[in-house]
Amino acid sequence: MRILIAPDKFKGALNAREVAESIAAGLREVLPDAEMDVAPMADGGEGTAEAICDALGGSWLKCKAHDPLGREIEAHYAWIDQGKLAVMEMSEAAGMKRLRPNEFDVDLATTFGVGEMILDAAERDARQIIIGLGGSATNDGGFGMARALGFRFEREHESRRVSDLITLTRIEKPKDLKLPKIVAAVDVRNPLLSENGATRVFGPQKGATPNQIGELERALTRLADVVAEQFGFDYRDKPGAGAAGGIGFGLMSFCGATIRPGFDVVAESIGLEAKMKDVDLVITGEGSLDRQTLEGKTPAGVARLARKLGKRVFAIVGRATEDRQARQLFDGVYQNARTGMSEEENMKKAADLLRENARKLAKSL
Repeated sequence: MRILIAPDKFKGALNAREVAESIAAGLREVLPDAEMDVAPMADGGEGTAEAICDALGGSWLKCKAHDPLGREIEAHYAWIDQGKLAVMEMSEAAGMKRLRPNEFDVDLATTFGVGEMILDAAERDARQIIIGLGGSATNDGGFGMARALGFRFEREHESRRVSDLITLTRIEKPKDLKLPKIVAAVDVRNPLLSENGATRVFGPQKGATPNQIGELERALTRLADVVAEQFGFDYRDKPGAGAAGGIGFGLMSFCGATIRPGFDVVAESIGLEAKMKDVDLVITGEGSLDRQTLEGKTPAGVARLARKLGKRVFAIVGRATEDRQARQLFDGVYQNARTGMSEEENMKKAADLLRENARKLAKSL
């Protein structure tokens, strides 16, 4: 029997490789002769660079950058020498992971460090940059990133605050900016503005108050208006423009980036379909299987590809809701959650529980 194990991370507990190896360990206890291929996955969020670097035998580079509040940091991104491909995550410089809970300030938080990472890769003659969008502490529409790239934003009050974009009058392009092809990998389809946009959907998670949400929405509307007036294109309604605080919009507007579903980008990069063709069954998973899984998350992407190739597919997850549509993607769903077990305990025991579920699955085969 040949089995492909292609899960995402269990956020806060295990990375994707640790999840895959825990599942493989449990399966081997019951199916010692089975052939197993491990393919750690991601969908554009955190873990994207690691998954591609891991599969393609890349190395890690570091560069100086600034965090969301402007403090100097050492940022890391993956480098695949064959093809001169840089793979980075915007959260490495502008993510919530860079801030303590009492430091969230969505009006002041900037994507400047993301621009610094892009410039570093460009200076190394990268032919392509893949950048995963997710886990952001920012809501600046990519304004900070563009500043790092040399764009100048003229407004009444010269400050770094996003809300001051309300008085934006003009954007001046840098003269000699040369960037490689950039692909933004996203796991959401939100536009920049409106009820379903970056600010109203994700702003509250980053500490935005009701008053700030209105201000930030007006600021990003003005940014989009000036970009449309001066550059002659308008990406505000493009699916994914609202990803990671609107940096999806910024990457398209200031870098000529293409936005693609993160699962597709990772699957193509690691050759997932080719790995899946000759196996008997596929196992995937993530921390939570729910309605959101259907919106481009790893388990849904793996399941759809498996169905296309006529393979049985199972999910082993941290916890699962009763959402029928999500569960119907799989031939079986196993969850780590146990009655009476707290979420904290569940996360702490994630590796053991994954092995236990993998043994159960193996016995059912």
